[in-house]
Amino acid sequence: MKKGIKLLVGMLAAAFLLSVVLVSAQQPEPPQGPGPQWQGQPPHPPMDPLGDAMFPPDMIMQHARELDLTPEQRTFMRSEIQKTSTRFNELQWQLQDAMEALHETMKANSVNEQQALAQLDKVLDAEREIKRLHIGMAIRIKNQLTPEQQTKLHSMRHSMMRPGPGQGPDSP
Repeated sequence: MKKGIKLLVGMLAAAFLLSVVLVSAQQPEPPQGPGPQWQGQPPHPPMDPLGDAMFPPDMIMQHARELDLTPEQRTFMRSEIQKTSTRFNELQWQLQDAMEALHETMKANSVNEQQALAQLDKVLDAEREIKRLHIGMAIRIKNQLTPEQQTKLHSMRHSMMRPGPGQGPDSP
């Protein structure tokens, strides 16, 4: 009886852990096709602790003229976005493979804890590298912007976040 309860508790814990990992592993689809990469991704969510300090690459590229980006800045940013996108796609495949392997490990009636945790480490390593990749690109891009360009981006972000006429909470 005790063995059955321990097994049930272990399975519930494993199912919970897997659901947490699966939810955290969900990433947006990688950008495809020509044109600025990262297009279509929403601005930083309100709870993003770095949202007010960093700028989404698509926002910068969409407002390149308004920001008066130099040809060198444009070239640099396109290159960074392209390199990051390529590496991101590779990491997405790694993450998917690691998740599938973790899922296979967790499906067993009796889960080898060491093997499952080792596989979880692979999943978490891929997620960490994806996040590090994005932050690194954001830093490199921000460092290419002048203080004036950064000020303009902050203004643009704030004007985008304010509701326009007929878009407020009391609107029909």
